[in-house]
Amino acid sequence: MQLELSEEDRAFREEMRDFFTTKVPEEIRDAVKDGQELSKEQIVASQQALNAAGLAVPHWPEQYGGRGWSDLRRHLWNEEMQRAFVPAPLAFNTSMIGPVLAQFGSEELKERFMAPTANLDVWWSQGFSEPDAGSDLASLRTTAVRDGDDWIVNGQKTWTTLGQYGDWIFTLVRTNPDVKKQAGISMLLIDMTSPGLEVRPIELIDGGHEVNEVWFSDVRVPGANLVGEVDGGWTIAKFLLGNERVGVAPVAATKRNLALAKDRYAERVAADPLLAARVAELENELLALELTALRVVAHSEGGEPHPASSVLKLKGTELQQAVSELAVDLAGPASLASGADDGSALPGFARRATPTYLNLRKASIYGGSNEVQRQIISKTILGL
Repeated sequence: MQLELSEEDRAFREEMRDFFTTKVPEEIRDAVKDGQELSKEQIVASQQALNAAGLAVPHWPEQYGGRGWSDLRRHLWNEEMQRAFVPAPLAFNTSMIGPVLAQFGSEELKERFMAPTANLDVWWSQGFSEPDAGSDLASLRTTAVRDGDDWIVNGQKTWTTLGQYGDWIFTLVRTNPDVKKQAGISMLLIDMTSPGLEVRPIELIDGGHEVNEVWFSDVRVPGANLVGEVDGGWTIAKFLLGNERVGVAPVAATKRNLALAKDRYAERVAADPLLAARVAELENELLALELTALRVVAHSEGGEPHPASSVLKLKGTELQQAVSELAVDLAGPASLASGADDGSALPGFARRATPTYLNLRKASIYGGSNEVQRQIISKTILGL
């Protein structure tokens, strides 16, 4: 296995590094560096800067803006983007519904949505999770019933991330209650300004408003907004969730955050052997994970994720949480001042350490819980 980059790939990496550090607005990258919550306008501005340079959706088919890169170059693009504190393109648009429409959408839907989705002119929300369903996605109860050419949708979705910004929502609905539960599901695209659709905020443990409930009360949806075939939604959902899991372990961002913490508290780390050992252990584990990520990229074929990507998700989220815990410990009592405003004498990165730590508890759950990843590893890698 060859882990050293070729001269061409090194030049590509330098090209990405130059773009991300000079063409994306500095105030947005500074906000990411300081751990601030980005506004909708900042997320849109960042993605539109990438899209103008053809760097927002390099993994899409080329007729819709993809670049036809190798898996290694997509890996380098992602690594350099994280290293430069550039927000990743909105996953709901670029990793979820965009590839789904390219694969399963009608020509009408592709013509209508592909370009606005890449440029974030349309902000998509994900309507998958439901109350009481847990990880059993097929147990969803939101229904869609035919009424002439339209569908009438009733039910509730939950944990809809950033749904308060959403223009449209891609939604799994039950269209046939009389068959095996996986066989009676369809996907609809729903305008979030439709009469009968309501978004209600959920306050999180860190005090933020990141997720929502979405309620549907006799929401009328045109039949043309169906993706794929009636009752074919389970196949689409598995395709979408497979894409969601790729890149879910932000190795470069975690390395970046560890380096920042080490630099900000350099004197404390140097004076405390136990802290220094803790930092060194995390650095070594991240280096090992980075090499594993390169091995996964080297063995991926035809855009399909290697089974070892489950190792990346499992270990990547564990290290992500460990680094956020270290940041809280280094900030000490200052980490409790999360309610202080920007006029506080305490640095912003210290005040935001605890909210970040609390928020990242979700990392081992989303994108396929770590328990699910352990099952995949045991069956497909270890053969147990």
